[in-house]
Amino acid sequence: MASTLSQLQFGRLRGLRAKLLRRYEHRPFVSCLSGLYGCRWRRYERSCTQPGDCCCNKLEGVSFALLVVAFCLTLVFLYFWGQAKNDYNDFDWFNFGNLGFWFPWSVVLLVIAAGFFTYVTVLMLLAVCLLSEGQKLYLHWSHKIGILVSLIFSIVATAVLSDLWSKEWTTLLLSFQVTAPYLHVGGVLLMTALAWPIALHFFRMSSRARRGLIMGGYLTILSGLYLVPLGLYSPCIKEEGTLGPPPALIGHRGAPMLAPENTLMSFEKAVEAGSEGLETDVTISFDGVPFLMHDQTLQRTTNVHEVFPNRTGIPAALFTWSELQSLNAGAWFLSHNPFGTVGSLGADGRQQAGTQSVCSLRAFLQLAAHNDKLVIFDLYRPPRGHPYRDTWIQRTLEVIQNESSIQSSQVLWLPSDLRALVQEMDPELQQTSGSRLPLEELQRNHIVKLNLHYSSMSPELISEYAAVNISTNLYVISQPWLYSLAWCSGVQSVTTNAPHLLGAMSSPLFLMSPDEYKLMWILTDLLSFVLIVIIFVFHRWRERGLTFKISQDNGTYSKFRTEMSDIWSVSSANCQAERTLSRPGNAEPQTANM
Repeated sequence: MASTLSQLQFGRLRGLRAKLLRRYEHRPFVSCLSGLYGCRWRRYERSCTQPGDCCCNKLEGVSFALLVVAFCLTLVFLYFWGQAKNDYNDFDWFNFGNLGFWFPWSVVLLVIAAGFFTYVTVLMLLAVCLLSEGQKLYLHWSHKIGILVSLIFSIVATAVLSDLWSKEWTTLLLSFQVTAPYLHVGGVLLMTALAWPIALHFFRMSSRARRGLIMGGYLTILSGLYLVPLGLYSPCIKEEGTLGPPPALIGHRGAPMLAPENTLMSFEKAVEAGSEGLETDVTISFDGVPFLMHDQTLQRTTNVHEVFPNRTGIPAALFTWSELQSLNAGAWFLSHNPFGTVGSLGADGRQQAGTQSVCSLRAFLQLAAHNDKLVIFDLYRPPRGHPYRDTWIQRTLEVIQNESSIQSSQVLWLPSDLRALVQEMDPELQQTSGSRLPLEELQRNHIVKLNLHYSSMSPELISEYAAVNISTNLYVISQPWLYSLAWCSGVQSVTTNAPHLLGAMSSPLFLMSPDEYKLMWILTDLLSFVLIVIIFVFHRWRERGLTFKISQDNGTYSKFRTEMSDIWSVSSANCQAERTLSRPGNAEPQTANM
């Protein structure tokens, strides 16, 4: 009996040891992961991977591959559309022109993209956590449908925007010049975190081909990330003391985030924000009064549909000045709230915005002259049948020279038509070109400034023009990161919708010295390498060492269970014999013999 008790105690100790050596499973955590990922909340519904097993079957492997692809595509699209925020207003008005009604489509698209990315990212995290816990993957069918929808959305949205708005890919490439150092750090940290599940399944796989494929792909991506900074260029990585002055700000149609565009209120707000110049668009009325209007028609920025309901689609230049003065040019700003900034206006500001009227070129020039600001404008030629179709330039020059107090040197003359005639009539005008032309042609036309889209930004090009005293203005830059890039690239001025925001910047974002970046790069890569080595060494020790010990213990358990089974059989036989002898029919013969 004593021997039996000692064996029982020995078996319990062995069982405790084996339990300690077995891989600890976070049961509540794993249940939650499996439930969210595959709707398998009960323990018997899930299974662990065994040494030599794959983490999933072929169908689940395809599902996981699609999940990874969906994650990458939604991430790319979200980053692409997030960086395109500088041009959201153009996108919304483009849709307004096609659809005929106002709606913030850009923000809606951003929210949808963020929603799909968040959904796919959560599934990715669940899958990685399940793999880290050694669980087999099983994705619920509803999530498989969700992944396909995310994929289709990302592909279709990217294709449509690439077709209609292909220049935004240039914006994406420009953004890499300021965000690449930080994207590199994020990528290295992500690959370091993935080392845990990859190492776990690498040492559990028996197939050398699979192990080589996994490790080869992982090391290739990791090595590429480690070496990316060797080919990285950013104008914002500069030696101390080499940063030039901030680009001067030119208010694009005034300050359209704070007031209705192309109104006196908008230009006053731009002056208050510290703009050194004002930009606008000039059209000539049917009776010869130059006025400010960007669109061909009056439909977007006036209440022409109320005052002249039968003339909403005709060109603005076919209205007389008295008719234009009867229109309201500010109420649309309050109702549409194009930049989402109306809430920042007080009661007086809203009242002032709601009563703005169409502004004449003369009033605009007088405001600029009074505040000593530069002006630049696009000049639209009137349509056929207009009285001033052939004399629109001369009429505009008359206003500048005879009807306003502005100095000709304050005017950046942008129209390219009849440039030689304009230069002859008023040589004090600052001739400005809207095209990248050869230096010889620019100098021959007395060009002193280039007015280019920000996608043309190039430090080399800007330096080349500056060397021959031609400054560069980029339009339209309203995001701080894009303004920072222009600042670091040496741009002399930018046209902006947000002078109040950019004027408050004291230094470029993401600015760092080469030594600071090298230190960040080396420390990131070194720390990542050390952590990955530690993770792989740990998993190698755990998968090989503990598996050997558990197999030894399992042999002891089998021996112990056999011995306990024999003891249990003997005890059962004795109990059966005692029950047999204790029956009434077997007691009488024993009494008789006695």
